[in-house]
Amino acid sequence: MGATRSNRVHVVSDVHGNARDLARAGEGADALICLGDLVLFLDYADHSRGIFPDLFGVENADRIVELRTARRFEEAREFGARLWAGMDRERAIEKAVRKQYAEMFAVLPTPTYATYGNVDIPALWPEYAGPGTTVVDGGRVEIGGWAFGFVGGGLRSPMRTPYEIDDEEYAAKIEAVGEVDVLCTHIPPDVPELVYDTVPRRFERGSRALLDAIRKTRPRYSLFGHVHQPLARRMRIGRTECVNVGHFAGTGRPWVLEW
Repeated sequence: MGATRSNRVHVVSDVHGNARDLARAGEGADALICLGDLVLFLDYADHSRGIFPDLFGVENADRIVELRTARRFEEAREFGARLWAGMDRERAIEKAVRKQYAEMFAVLPTPTYATYGNVDIPALWPEYAGPGTTVVDGGRVEIGGWAFGFVGGGLRSPMRTPYEIDDEEYAAKIEAVGEVDVLCTHIPPDVPELVYDTVPRRFERGSRALLDAIRKTRPRYSLFGHVHQPLARRMRIGRTECVNVGHFAGTGRPWVLEW
């Protein structure tokens, strides 16, 4: 008798404009899973990349990163408001985001299962997601006999990114997913080691509802991104393996799940 064929899925998160590596991310896999943040507004490692420096230059990008890293969010907002004065902010950002989305959705393999990150603009996705890309937020799909649940977006934060929602709305989406083998989200469960980013030295927002669901429904895996340089990249909660799949914009490598 021949060996039973295994299933292989590649998972990426926090793509942030890295279309070149995204084009190869699904090679050798039965499916690609994308956990969001396709948009690159500002690269904290290279301040010359992203929508913000394209509009306002590198020196202003240096300054906004300095303020945000120091958690001087109010000063950062005031500085940004002065730069945007006299401009149609929404129109300028949407134009730049559309350009990035057109490039990135075009290279997604078939099949791709994707959910939104906190810097994404969900209203634009239907225009760019092709027939081979299934967008899921608060729902589930079956891949290779396993149930995969997806919840996109982030929670309210001082950063005020485009797709931040209230805790109650996020919890309702987690509840709607129910019991699955793999729970795919953009943000991590609210565990200090998983939400602390070691480079800016701050805690990002994680979800308590997600943590409660992991403890209650006990999926095989909880997969997420959002925190680019976490204190811990993986840990076990009960029987569930919780994995930060990595900062794809920086590594260019997907995380591999086989079963």
